[in-house]
Amino acid sequence: MELEEIREKIAEKYLEIDKKSGELFLLAVLFEEVGELAEAVRKRDREAVEEELCDVLFMVLSLANYFDVKPENVLVKKYVESDPSSRWDLP
Repeated sequence: MELEEIREKIAEKYLEIDKKSGELFLLAVLFEEVGELAEAVRKRDREAVEEELCDVLFMVLSLANYFDVKPENVLVKKYVESDPSSRWDLP
């Protein structure tokens, strides 16, 4: 299943609930999930990392649906067709 199709299925199932919750609530949940991901990474718990990455991705796609944007298009252009890594401050 393509990312766009997953985002669309999430919209079908959750967009009306997300609209009632509002963007600040969705953002707060995303932050909470990122915190849980950070804890899983800190513990090097691969199973928890997988679960939390799923939750973070779900919240990112929920926010995309809320704002009616298609990040998968920009993701491909920015990170697959292009290479911004030269601008990253890496050792």
